[in-house]
Amino acid sequence: MVRIELLYVDGCPGHEALLPRLRVLLDQAGVRAPVELRRVASEDDARQERFLGSPTLRIDGADIEPGASDRRDYGLTCRLYPTVGGLAATPRDAWVLDALRAAARPG
Repeated sequence: MVRIELLYVDGCPGHEALLPRLRVLLDQAGVRAPVELRRVASEDDARQERFLGSPTLRIDGADIEPGASDRRDYGLTCRLYPTVGGLAATPRDAWVLDALRAAARPG
């Protein structure tokens, strides 16, 4: 089963905006899996979790943003994602769908 984690911090609205969109994308990808909401409460937790800001979406333990594994700017911050129209509080749908479809592939 695909593991889906949505990490967040209090005070950043991005995860609240992402959650309903994520459910739509799960349906589009044909993935039936629960979304685990995980609150990051301290700077120590942020470093331990390799948390790049709120919201962080992980599929099977991997951040869905390309290149995120190379970053080290962990902390209790609101995360912004690059889009064609500028920065956004939620990741691109294409990134989410790509990660979901890759995780759902057999083998």
